[in-house]
Amino acid sequence: MKILIADDEPVSRHMLRGFLVKWGYEVITAEDGNAAWEHLKSPDAPRMALLDWMMPGQNGVDVCREMRKVRPAPYTYILLLTAKDAKESVVEGLESGADDYLTKPFHPAELRARIRVGLRLLDLEDSLVQAREAMRFKATHDALTGVWNRGAIMEMLEREVNRSAREGASLGVLIADLDHFKSVNDTYGHLAGDRVLCEATGRMQADIRTYDAIGRYGGEEFLILLSGCSRSKAAENAERLRDALLRRPVETDAGPLKITLSIGGVATGDWPDYNAGQILHLADSALYRAKEEGRNRVVIAGTAELEEAMRASLELSSHGPKDR
Repeated sequence: MKILIADDEPVSRHMLRGFLVKWGYEVITAEDGNAAWEHLKSPDAPRMALLDWMMPGQNGVDVCREMRKVRPAPYTYILLLTAKDAKESVVEGLESGADDYLTKPFHPAELRARIRVGLRLLDLEDSLVQAREAMRFKATHDALTGVWNRGAIMEMLEREVNRSAREGASLGVLIADLDHFKSVNDTYGHLAGDRVLCEATGRMQADIRTYDAIGRYGGEEFLILLSGCSRSKAAENAERLRDALLRRPVETDAGPLKITLSIGGVATGDWPDYNAGQILHLADSALYRAKEEGRNRVVIAGTAELEEAMRASLELSSHGPKDR
């Protein structure tokens, strides 16, 4: 644990440093409040600070107020050291943002105990942050594959389509569907099917850029967003994704399974006035044509897809979804 000591008195600063080093802590020192504030707002700031109340420049209370105003993460526990023991002074120090205070002169054992209290609270805060992040991850990611879930990827689609329209850029939107996936589950079982989904996801993730996005759109369908991709670039990326599945079988407990991928895509630059829903409809229509033409292929939506999308929509509403 790294601890900051800010005290303008050399003897006091040296004594504090000696105690903390003896107890096994890494120590940083500052001679005034301004230097302390520079340490505390740095990217690798200490998680705990012992601040003397009275210092040149910013005093300890001023530094506390600045810290709590900016609220940098992760949290820094502040112990205020003061010769003032009046209740009004204690209240002022705590209300400025200090977590605890210690009145000079103090006993080393009391200082050590109060530092340990601070460490326990920091551990608790870290645990709460981890729990919050875990809940946030579960709320936005698919439990099986670990990619964005449908709700999250649909929000990204809406946002990215609008952003591309504002900036006059083109977004590549792909719907990738595992061919005959239902037969994998029916023939080899759902464990094999899960393995295929996870392996397919991993391969696709490895073949897109870090700033692109992939989400599980449906059971065996994935929605992929490719920033700054024209029609030709979207087709090139889609072919690479298709090849990622085709180049080698997926190893499962039931043995190696040959899996292919059909992809329908759209470049929003070809349809600048279309909203996210319309873009998605065109991509789905292109995927439908890829399936109709034999699967294991890429189709990027063109002018003909507009009529095909309307026809496919009517067929689906009349006969229900088909096994892809």
